[in-house]
Amino acid sequence: MGAPVIDGLDWTGIAAQLDAEGYALLPRWLAPEQARALGRQAASLRRAPLAHGGLGQGDLCRFPAGLPAPLAGWREALYRHLAPIANRWSERLDSAYRYPGELADFLRRGRQAGQAHALSHLSLLREDGYVALHQRGEGAHVFPLQCVALLSEPGQDFTGGEFVMTEQRPRMQSRPMVLPLRLGDAALIATAHRPARGTHGDYRVNLKHAISRVRGGERVGLELSFHDAP
Repeated sequence: MGAPVIDGLDWTGIAAQLDAEGYALLPRWLAPEQARALGRQAASLRRAPLAHGGLGQGDLCRFPAGLPAPLAGWREALYRHLAPIANRWSERLDSAYRYPGELADFLRRGRQAGQAHALSHLSLLREDGYVALHQRGEGAHVFPLQCVALLSEPGQDFTGGEFVMTEQRPRMQSRPMVLPLRLGDAALIATAHRPARGTHGDYRVNLKHAISRVRGGERVGLELSFHDAP
């Protein structure tokens, strides 16, 4: 399976999109055959019903022993480019925390703090399936960005199932955002919090994400996290 373009992406533009919106779209990040090949893996993975955690209806499909080789390499490459953005966000929020340049070093910090539950997974949603609004911000070592990708084609493989984000700013109504993902598209999104520029400097905003109800067919998605949960 060929690797998606990572080093050649417009990282200056991506950083600007993340600063402005809390997400950055990566259109056609995966070729259609790559996306479908990943999606087919859901059939052989261990499934955890979303309903058990009150997270919706459908299944989380977890990898048995860490990420397979292609995904692991892609996650490491993405992290190298995202770590400088994460450190800039940390500085803007007046946090002393700094993220190391390599994913392995960051994951080692998490393991030393008892974070060893892998969060990356595939999601499998059929008719009436959905993922409730949530965020992955548990633990002392949380990376502020993650990657999501769509492995099915809207309108062909499924209907409904839009990827949704909400952003809550202090003393303001929540702002909803719908990401127009197609087969093979990815997005980099804020995990839980991000800095936003105000009239009196930077302040913290809270973000959650969800997948709306699938009206028909089968939707498969990928969620790559750069930290583990406690």
